[in-house]
Amino acid sequence: MIEAVGLTKRYGAKTAVHNLTFQVRPGAVTGFLGPNGSGKSTTMRMILGLDNPTAGRVTISGHPFHKLPNAPRQVGALLDAKAVHGGRSARHHLLSLAQLSGIPARRVDEVLGVVGLQDVAKRRTKGFSLGMGQRLGIAAALLGDPQVLLFDEPVNGLDPEGILWVRNLMKRLAAEGRTVFVSSHLMSEMALTADHLIVIGRGQLMADMSVKDFISANSADFARVRTPDGEPQAREKLTGALVEAGANVLPEPDGALRVTGLPLPRISDVAHGADVRLWELSPHQASLEEAYMRMTQGAVDYRSTTDQRSGFLPPPAPGAWQPPAPVQLGWAETAYPVLPGERPNPYATAPGGATAYGAPAAAAPGPAPAGTAPQGAPAAPAQAPAAAAPAPEAPTAPAPDLTKRDSEDAR
Repeated sequence: MIEAVGLTKRYGAKTAVHNLTFQVRPGAVTGFLGPNGSGKSTTMRMILGLDNPTAGRVTISGHPFHKLPNAPRQVGALLDAKAVHGGRSARHHLLSLAQLSGIPARRVDEVLGVVGLQDVAKRRTKGFSLGMGQRLGIAAALLGDPQVLLFDEPVNGLDPEGILWVRNLMKRLAAEGRTVFVSSHLMSEMALTADHLIVIGRGQLMADMSVKDFISANSADFARVRTPDGEPQAREKLTGALVEAGANVLPEPDGALRVTGLPLPRISDVAHGADVRLWELSPHQASLEEAYMRMTQGAVDYRSTTDQRSGFLPPPAPGAWQPPAPVQLGWAETAYPVLPGERPNPYATAPGGATAYGAPAAAAPGPAPAGTAPQGAPAAPAQAPAAAAPAPEAPTAPAPDLTKRDSEDAR
């Protein structure tokens, strides 16, 4: 078992990890999630004794890593698949690790077979692809047959077959009673692999719970309702009837309605009473990705901006294809609005008292009155004159493509 208590790491004036306390228990795959720069890599390095904590402690099976007897036989890790001497073959790389730890040479051939590299065992690693390097790193982690395993982005560069193999490997290792700690940005893969989640943001703990509880705590179920595409008046009529019945209605980008506050049978009864045909009435349960995005939106350091060079593009030729105008959503610049019934998230608060979802912290989104723009959406532009004046010359100094919020990278 891995146990961290008050774990803190500072680099000068920068705090990369602050007061982290959690446990990674055996018999389950524990996912380690967080935005870039949140301190995940720093935390894993402290677990493995590669960085010393400024405060607090972290132990493996009750001991700091450097006090574990023959640590490679108890702990296996993949942090950087490129940390390999390019002039060595895959077998010689693993053999050198085995000799340093007193592991029999026959184990090298065993793990090469486990990860599927037996046919390229004599090739130099500098010619390996990213996926092959990942397999070699996993082989090195498994070399000592350890009870505790840490993996940082283990499926990076793998093809679909390799991703499935890693997923099944993690589950099998956990089923054997081992402690498996996996850091990843692939929410879809974590949803299929992890049993428990530890989520951090800007170095602080945000969640420590099962995947099911995490999704339930950071999302609200809703119903998708769609009326015939060629009958916009029916959509407006249904919206009014649902609001009158006590529902909260938000428009979806594809023209459907997102309805909360009423069960599906009641929505059907309201539509029937309003004499409106339905093309779709389906329940929606949030995915791990949606729940993760809701929780961590206020802890993201890097956000993209509008391309300042877009004004330099030549005008399209007459009759050329033009991209469709963006659909105005019922919330401002976000795909994850706060929904009724959703548990408040104290970490997702932006400066100035506004939530990370673009609405005041105390205000719940509601349907916009008919004929008015949704709250937070830009007002409709005025009618353009027949002959538009030439556009002013665009500025010559380009703005950066990325903006960094409040802090430096927390490694």
